Amino acid sequence: MCFAVVVSRFNSFITERLLLSAIDALLQAGAKKKDIDVVRVPGAFEIPLAARKLAETKKYDAIICLGCLLRGDTAHYDVIVNEVTRGVGQSAQETGVPHAFGVLTCETLEQAIDRAGLKMGNKGFEAALAAVEMASLKAAISRQPSAVSKKKQVPRSARNDKPKNRNDKPKKKTTKTKRK
Repeated sequence: MCFAVVVSRFNSFITERLLLSAIDALLQAGAKKKDIDVVRVPGAFEIPLAARKLAETKKYDAIICLGCLLRGDTAHYDVIVNEVTRGVGQSAQETGVPHAFGVLTCETLEQAIDRAGLKMGNKGFEAALAAVEMASLKAAISRQPSAVSKKKQVPRSARNDKPKNRNDKPKKKTTKTKRK
């Protein structure tokens, strides 16, 4: 399998630790160094575009997205977190290539350090394992013949097994009588 790792240079003290652990996980899972491409982007905001472009090449079985966002005193953090999360998810759904989300969203630098290899394990390692699992799952599903594809599809409008619900019943006409 081939993997791409998109890693943010911003907060590189943290992201480089995530990257090293992600590569370690891929190698432990059986990937070869030649089958792992690393792409660095300036910050977390740029991760979704790079991930999408890599996925569109159809060269990779999964994309691993790594970054670190630390909350500041402004709403900037919330905006970036939301856009990166949405962008990575949208890229995965629209390209059909699994994307593993290893972007830390932390309140403090201490939390980020803990998640990059100290008390909380290493989220880069975990993201890489998730990427391997999803790439394997996608491959397994692709090899299975689909039961649905063997059936002749009949449009719902032409079927006799339409579900009955209260909207399907004809409406009763009510007549108002005038009182004299």
